[in-house]
Amino acid sequence: MWHSLPVFGIILPKKGGFFMKLFFSGAAHEVTGSKHYLEAAGKKILIDCGMEQGKNLYENQEIPVPASDVDYVFLTHAHIDHSGMLPLLYNQGFKGSVYTTEATQQLCQIMLLDSAHIQEFEAEWRNRKARRSGEPEYEPIYTVADADAATKLLAPVDYGQKITLCDGIEVRFNDVGHLLGSASIEVWITEGDVSKKVVFSGDVGNVNQPIIKDPQLVKEADYLVIESTYGDRTHGEDIPDYVGEFTRILRETFQKGGNVVIPSFAVGRTQEILYFIREIKEKNLLPEFPGFEVYVDSPLAIEATNVFNKNVKGCFDEEAMELVNQGINPLLFRGLKTTITSDESRQINFDTKPKVILSASGMCEAGRIRHHLKHNLWRPECTICFVGYQAVGTLGRKLIEGAESVKLFGENITVNARIEVLKGISGHADMNGLLDWIRGFEKIPDRVMVVHGEDTVTDHFAKLVEDTFGCPAFAPYSGGTVDLAANEIITIGQKIPKKSDEKPSKLKSASAFNRLVAAAKRLLNVVYKNEGLANKDMAKFETQIQNLADKWDR
Repeated sequence: MWHSLPVFGIILPKKGGFFMKLFFSGAAHEVTGSKHYLEAAGKKILIDCGMEQGKNLYENQEIPVPASDVDYVFLTHAHIDHSGMLPLLYNQGFKGSVYTTEATQQLCQIMLLDSAHIQEFEAEWRNRKARRSGEPEYEPIYTVADADAATKLLAPVDYGQKITLCDGIEVRFNDVGHLLGSASIEVWITEGDVSKKVVFSGDVGNVNQPIIKDPQLVKEADYLVIESTYGDRTHGEDIPDYVGEFTRILRETFQKGGNVVIPSFAVGRTQEILYFIREIKEKNLLPEFPGFEVYVDSPLAIEATNVFNKNVKGCFDEEAMELVNQGINPLLFRGLKTTITSDESRQINFDTKPKVILSASGMCEAGRIRHHLKHNLWRPECTICFVGYQAVGTLGRKLIEGAESVKLFGENITVNARIEVLKGISGHADMNGLLDWIRGFEKIPDRVMVVHGEDTVTDHFAKLVEDTFGCPAFAPYSGGTVDLAANEIITIGQKIPKKSDEKPSKLKSASAFNRLVAAAKRLLNVVYKNEGLANKDMAKFETQIQNLADKWDR
C-alpha cells in the first residue's frame, strides 16, 4: 500500500521491495502537457514529457523523484504537448534513453530545436522591454543547447518490436495513426510473482485520414490509459468529403478576390492539406483558378514534410503508397511555394493575387500565422480556415467561437473575414472512434484511466467507458496515483486551480525558481548516493557544498 501525503502530493512506499505505481502529472483534466510517471521493477519511467499549451486550469504536480533519477522516457509521438519538456528534463539532470519510433525521433530533432528557438527569441524580445521598464528578466524555459542535447538521448525502435529494457520491463510500440511515427505503447512489468500490463494510448488517430495508416488495435491489457480529446463529441456520421468541402472554400474565397489562410500544425496537418490540394489540382476541380498558388510559410513544416518523404515505406497508408508506386509525390504540385526567411514571409502579404497561406502555429498562439491573421482577418473577402483542434483559451478557439475582434501585436483587429472549420479533419479519433479502439481489446482492461481531455470531458468519457464496457474507469487530477499490483486508487489527485492573474515575468521567475529547487533536489540525491564514501572524500564534498551555500546565502 502507498501512503499519501496530500500537502506535498508525494506518495511514499512502505519499506522493503519495489512497488508498481502509476502517477499522473500532466494532461490530467486538461488537453495538453502529457506526462505520466511509472515506477516498477526498481525503475522510474516517464511516459511522455509534454509542454502545456493554451489556457491551463490546474496546477500540475511534479513527479515524486528528481529528473536525474528517471531511467527511461517512453515517447508516444513528436507533438510538443507530448515531447516539448524533454529539453528541460535534460537540463534538470535526466541522462537516460528516450525510447520512441524512428519517425518520431526524426521529427523531434527539428521540433524540439524549433521550440527552443522560440523560447530564446521570446526571452530576448521580452527582455528588451523589461530592461526599458525595469521589470525582472524573462528566462527561457530551456535553450537550444538543452534541446540539442535532449535529441541525442532519443533511441529509435521499430513498430511491433517487443523490447526487453531490463529485468521486469518490456515494451512495444504500435502504430496508432495520429501522426507520422505516433504510437500506443504496451508496457509489461514484473515484480516477483506479480506481472501486469499497462497500455498507454497516446493520441488515438482518426480513421480514413490521408497519408498515414488507421490506428492499430491492441489485444489485451490489465490497465489502459487513454486520451479523450474528443471524448464527448463526434466528427459526423458520414466520411467527410475533405476535397469537395475544401474546393468549395477555395472557390468561394477566390471568387471574392480573397486569401484562404490556414492556421496549420506544421507536422501532420500541413502535409494532409498539401495532399488534398494536390488532388484538387490533379483533378482540375478549380478550372477557373488553375494556377492558384499555395504558400507554406513555416520552416518547421518544410523540414517536417522532408521527414514525411523519408518515411514513406514504414508509415504511409495504401492509398498514399499507390501514388508513390506510380512515381507521384503525394505532397508536391505546381504552384507550391515555400518561404524560409522572415523577408520572404512578409512579401506574401504584399502579393494581391488570391492564394492559400499555410502557416503555424495551428492554434494561432505563436509564429508567423499571427502576422498573416493581422493582414487578413479584417478583410471580408478572406477566409480563415481551421483544420485541427483548438484548445480552450487559444486565439484559434476564440475565433471559431465568434470573437468580433482580437489583439495582435498590440493592435485591435476587427474580425471581418469568414471563419470556416473543415469538419472531420482531425488527427484525433472522436468519441465513437475511441470506443471502437477500446472494443479492439479481446479482454477489456481491469481499469481504464482517462487523460488528455478538457475538464468535464474526461469525466464524461470515463463514465461512458464504464457504462459501455462495465469496467472501472476514472479521470485522475494531477497527482492521482494508482497501485497497479493491487488495482487500487491511492488518490485521485489534487484539483488546484491555476492562478491566472500573474504576469508572464512572474510566471517565468517561478519557473526559474522551480528549476533551482530541482537542482537542489538533485544535489541532495547525489549526497545520498555517496553514502559510504571515504571520509576524506566526504569532507571534501561537504566543503564544496558549504562554500556554495556561503556564496549564495545573502
